[in-house]
This record gives sequence, C-alpha cells and structure tokens, in this order.
Amino acid sequence: MEAKITELVNKIARLENQLLEEFRKQEEKFEYRLEGTRIEFEARVLEAHRRIRVAVLPWLLNSTLRSIISIPFIYSMVIPLAFMDITVTIYQHICFRLYSIPRVRREDYVVMDRHQLAYLNGIEKFNCVYCGYGNGVIAYTREIIARTEQYWCPIKHARRVVGSHKRYNDFVSFGDAEGYQAQRLQFREALREEEKE
Repeated sequence: MEAKITELVNKIARLENQLLEEFRKQEEKFEYRLEGTRIEFEARVLEAHRRIRVAVLPWLLNSTLRSIISIPFIYSMVIPLAFMDITVTIYQHICFRLYSIPRVRREDYVVMDRHQLAYLNGIEKFNCVYCGYGNGVIAYTREIIARTEQYWCPIKHARRVVGSHKRYNDFVSFGDAEGYQAQRLQFREALREEEKE
C-alpha cells in the first residue's frame, strides 16, 4: 500500500513539473518576462493592454448592486487576514527557532503582481492586490501549520481530508502505532534537513 502511495505522490510531482513548463510557455505566448519581482511586457503588447482597459467610471456603472453592497464585507476581511499574517509570523519566528525548523519564506506565498497588468483599471488592480494578499496569507499560514503538524503530530486522519497540504501524504497512517513511534523523530529531523537543501 505504501509503495502505491509513493508512486502516486511521485506522479503528482511529475505533473506539477509539467504544469510549471506550461506556465513558462505561457510567458512566451503572452510576451512577458520576469525581471526580479517586476514583469516586463513587450512595448506593443503593453500598448494593446492599455487600449483594452475599461475606465473606472464605466466599470462602476456596469457593476451590479450586489457587487456594490458586498464591498464592505469583502474589504473588512483584511483585518483578520492582517492579524493572522502578523501572529503566524511571530509564532514561526519564535517557535521554529526553538524547534530548529527552517522558517517559511513569506515572499514565496504572498505574491502580489497582477496590479502590474496595464489592462486593469485602478479598482481591478486594488482587488487583485487584495486577493493576492488574502490567498497568499492563507497559503503562508497553511505551510507554517503544516510544518508544525509534521513536527508534533505527523499522523493521517481516519477520514478523507479535502485539500490536505503537500506534507500530509507522507505522514504515518491512522492507527499505525508502531510506525508513529518509529518515525516520529524522523519527521522532525526531515524538517530540520530542509534548511540544508
């Protein structure tokens, strides 16, 4: 059973590499390149993007009442997101140092670059920054908690977990008491080794 799981995990890794290659091809298709954190489009593409942009006033006039009413509820979520961002950052800087676990690089998860697209108006750019921040903080938090779980309780659940993190598949099976006792410290050591990679 474990061999089959390992085979499937390896297959997923190969598919993820293929997906990255397709993203690289997209960069070529849409004629942009990454320059550090900045995205550079070809001049003619950038000009075409600017011509397509819908100005703020016509964009607002075409918005539904539902969209307008939801604005305070959507943007008020930035408060708990920022609180989570701050607290998990403090948590990992204290606890991960104590456990000798490599810290999660926030900039790998909180990516805000869509505001650089010239075909978006100011409101759309702001929305893209908001969503990039929100989803990034959730992903960042998830990786911090996943490392914590690997350190303290690397055991799979008895029931299927929807959307489990990438570390979960390697955890010890539910009910495998001997496996847990034998591998518990290996999981911790594996975390510490990640920093050396």
